[in-house]
Amino acid sequence: MTYLHLCFYSAFTLSCLGLAFHRTHLISALLCLESMMLSMYVALAMWPIHMQAPSATLLPIIMLTFSACEAGTGLALLVASTRTHGSDLLHNFNLLRC
Repeated sequence: MTYLHLCFYSAFTLSCLGLAFHRTHLISALLCLESMMLSMYVALAMWPIHMQAPSATLLPIIMLTFSACEAGTGLALLVASTRTHGSDLLHNFNLLRC
């Protein structure tokens, strides 16, 4: 395993651990999801270079597009939940109550 692979794996693992253990605010959960997507994007963008492929693949661009859509949706949910509940604390959200 090269140093580059170790960096990508550790960034993804730290993002997963941050999402699992620091679930107090919605913005921190969204930041952990974005860092997971960023580490996956960089890993997918470096994969053709590492494999010495003659052309770059389209998969990192598609993933970056979905990541931007996910960020926009997450921020819209953050604004809507802050307006309705008064804060972005995750323990205030009750999904069973309308």
